[in-house]
Amino acid sequence: MRIVLMVEGFTEKEKVLRDFLKRWLDPRLPQPIGIQAVRFHGSGDYLDNIATKTQWHLESEGTLAVFGLLDLYGLPPQITGNFPRHADRDTKIELARRQIMNLIAEPYRPHFRQHFAVHETEAWLLSDPRIFPPDIASALSSYDTNHPERIDFEEPPAQLLNRLWRRNRGRQYKKVTESRNRFPRLDPSLVYDRCPHFRQMMDEMLEFARRA
Repeated sequence: MRIVLMVEGFTEKEKVLRDFLKRWLDPRLPQPIGIQAVRFHGSGDYLDNIATKTQWHLESEGTLAVFGLLDLYGLPPQITGNFPRHADRDTKIELARRQIMNLIAEPYRPHFRQHFAVHETEAWLLSDPRIFPPDIASALSSYDTNHPERIDFEEPPAQLLNRLWRRNRGRQYKKVTESRNRFPRLDPSLVYDRCPHFRQMMDEMLEFARRA
């Protein structure tokens, strides 16, 4: 049995992300389930093909549910163009989720969930500055890492890390490389406690898995 996780542009992070989610999920189940990551080539490809791929996977034996995961930061205009001018974070999430759910054929919607990394998966890393080198961890002390999803569109988490890397280490923050290094050291239970939107996604995954 498996949950299919539809992601956009993770490349080498697919396995890292899958293993990270399973470290939270599997201990809460009588027996582990699989998480199959399916990568799209950007958010445009995601929106164009999410309905077809969701139907295909849900019609495949052993698929419990399909979960979509997109970064809230960088959503394409076909989604953000429908946001009210001064919409807050949660309003944007709800509107984007509704638009994507409407792409899914009705018979498959009960087993599809759309979620967002707020504002990027790098926010999850910020839940625990101790996983970073000491100079970066020290620089993060002035940020609200107890509530990393509040780090916003003005300087989203990956841009924040890139700025700190350049200032403290004289080089660019390499998202894929650093994700490979940091996620295995990150406690998913800490992210669960500090990131409400991550918590919602994991609670729904757990619900589907327990039904099996």
